[in-house]
Amino acid sequence: MQHQPLILALLAGLTLSGAAQAALHDRGGGLIYDDVLNVTWLADANYARTSGYDDDGLMTWDQAMTWAANLSYYDSVRNVTYDDWRLPTITDTGTPGCNWDYSGTDCGYNVQTVSGSTVYSELAHMYYNNLGFKGGYSPTGDYQPDFGIFGNGTSGGERDGLGPNGAINNLQSSVYWSGTEYAPDTDDAWLFYTGNGFQGLGDKTAEVYAWAVRPGDVAAVPEPEMYALLLAGLGLVGVATRRRRG
Repeated sequence: MQHQPLILALLAGLTLSGAAQAALHDRGGGLIYDDVLNVTWLADANYARTSGYDDDGLMTWDQAMTWAANLSYYDSVRNVTYDDWRLPTITDTGTPGCNWDYSGTDCGYNVQTVSGSTVYSELAHMYYNNLGFKGGYSPTGDYQPDFGIFGNGTSGGERDGLGPNGAINNLQSSVYWSGTEYAPDTDDAWLFYTGNGFQGLGDKTAEVYAWAVRPGDVAAVPEPEMYALLLAGLGLVGVATRRRRG
């Protein structure tokens, strides 16, 4: 049993290496885990259309909220059905309302995303931090021709093959609802435009897209590459043990 501490050390090392990896992880079954926000996204960014719930995925805010709240998604990898979905959140910071600027606020471009345990915008975090897209304007207010999900300043249409293993599909170069009402006027709600990285407000009766997210991780086991490292480490333990016995 002398090799037990080494096994524990290997497991600890794997835990640390997992924590240091990129924020997004493909969990299979059409699910993407964000280890910074500790949430799981549908890999299909227009699942309302794909599933046949809506003809094109365009919904009012109330319709989108209802869709997410009633969504029941079957995970074929883990043989589990999840029904705790919601729309992404956006935090109204500063003075109540749209504090517009080119960076560091709740409204405009290059908005606040996440800082420590404080999450300001799950959609902006996905766009700017996870997928590395640029806003239509830089933090200093300069126009950026390579903005948007296509990286060339064009908007409209959709893009597939994004994120880990190219698992994120049907991401629309358009507007997505958040699940957060606009407090100064509850006829409006916060939204995010993936066409150019703009975060702002919209009338709830407008029809835009919705991307569902749920709390926590669907996988409680190491990822495949971590398994490989663990097996390799255990192999080394076995070699070392045989040499000591010899």
